[in-house]
Formats: sequence, C-alpha cells, structure tokens
Amino acid sequence: MTSLRKPMTPLRKRMIEDLQLQGMSQRTQQMYARAVQQLAQYSHKSPDLIDDEELRQSFLHVKNDKNWSRSASTVALCGLTFFYEHTLKNPWPTLRFIRAPKEKKLPVILSVEEVRTILDCLRLPRYRVCLNTLYSCGLRLSEGTSLPVTDIDSSRMKIHVRPGKGGKDRLVPLPPSTLQLLRQYWVTHRNPVWIFPAPGRGEHLLSTADPPMPRNRVQDAFRAALKASGINTRAHVHTLRHSWVPHLLEAGVNLRLIQEYLGHNSPHTTSLSTHLTIRAESLAKDVIDRLLGALTW
Repeated sequence: MTSLRKPMTPLRKRMIEDLQLQGMSQRTQQMYARAVQQLAQYSHKSPDLIDDEELRQSFLHVKNDKNWSRSASTVALCGLTFFYEHTLKNPWPTLRFIRAPKEKKLPVILSVEEVRTILDCLRLPRYRVCLNTLYSCGLRLSEGTSLPVTDIDSSRMKIHVRPGKGGKDRLVPLPPSTLQLLRQYWVTHRNPVWIFPAPGRGEHLLSTADPPMPRNRVQDAFRAALKASGINTRAHVHTLRHSWVPHLLEAGVNLRLIQEYLGHNSPHTTSLSTHLTIRAESLAKDVIDRLLGALTW
C-alpha cells in the first residue's frame, strides 16, 4: 500500500535538524514545524519566499480573524522566529515587533467530587486508568500516555517522570490505589514497554504495540465523560492537573513540595492553581462575615 504521508521537504528537514541540534523536544519540533506550515498555507507559497509584509499580514490574520489564544500565538511566534533566524539566517523586523496577546485567565478548578463524577463516566478501562493516573499523580497528558513500565517504582511508591517539560526528570508520589489500578490494567495486555500502549485496529494487539496511546484519544474520552457527567464547565484533561494542586493544599501538603511534584521552576506558576480551594473560600467567607457583622448597628 502506498503511503499517503507527504515526503518531508529539504527545508522542513533542515529545520527539524536545527531544532534537534538545539536540544528541542520532539513535541516542540512538531509544534514549531506546524507553525511554519500554517504560514505557508496562508500565503500559498514556500515559507522561504515569504517577505516581511506577508509575515505581518499573517499575524494580523490569526489575531483578528482566527482569535488565537496567547499560548497558540506564542508557539507560532517562537516557531517562525526559529525558522527565519536559525534555519534561513534571515531575521525579519516583524518578528521582533510582534507580541502575543496578554491574558490573565485563571484555570478551571474541579472539586474532588466533580473529578470523581467525571472519572466514573469513563467506560473503557484504559481511559479510566490513564485519567485516574493523571489526576492522582499530577501528570501532564503526554507524561501519562507515554508512561513506561520501568518508570513505576513500586518499592519506593514513586513514578519517575522523564523527560518532563523542559527536559527535567522528577519523582512524584504513587498512591497505593493508583498502583493497584495500573497493575490490574497492565495484566490485561502485558506490553513490555508501555503501561498504556496504542490500541491497534479492532482495539487489539496491545501486547505488541510499539507506540504509546495517542493523546487525542484520551482527550476525546475526557470530553465525552465530562458531557455525560452533566457538569457544566469548560474543563479539559489538563484541568485534572490544575485541580490536583488545591486538593493537595487542602489536605495539608506544602506548596513548595507540590511545586517539586509538578516540575515547576517558579512557585508563582504553581500558585495559579490555588485560587479556588474550597477550604480557603470558606474561611474567607467566615472572616468577611465576622467583619461585616461587627459593623452592623
């Protein structure tokens, strides 16, 4: 059967090699290359033939017509800057002028009961166990789906996450209940490499699958479970990680320790997920009520 995948162009190949030499992760390589591809599709020409004005118009298009988020705009800007400055050795003034739109959004936080309700709506064991692991260990989606069997340290009750975001390794606590779920699921396929191997055609051949489970399938499963739960919120898979932070804080875990578990460089990044702990809100309401009560005549 002839492959439908288009062959890699010399220009794209050169950019990927430059990214590899810079030590960029495979995920970053894909996102940066995609940003250049999107620019080429918008301009209907090879990206090395695009001039500065066309580049400027493309960013106006994604800002005014596409309404890209700050994160999407930042990835596109970083990818195009790398392509023109490092691969083509041709920096454009526009790239130094453009800034991603500022956002001050607080992440969605689910209560413990809401998390349980959503996870209970998952039908297939692989998605239920995977999303349970993401939540109970505070993992990113890519870290959970590509979890190797050898990185489950049952003797120390830890998961060795490697490489995490930024190429950093870290150890996260492994709850006994999560370990039991992982063991129960793994014996159903016994893949020697992956805890969550990619299902083949007909949802079989898990035991011999080479790649891990695709991220988009887990995202689809979460969206379906969220809809079935009846919980009206704009949550997504990463919301489980955000919700894990205030849940640990409410249980008395130190914020600095949570920062280490998450792999954050700055405590400020971790604190963004602490804005709506139920206990903190309750205490604040009590204090406000007492203050207002003292002012009544």
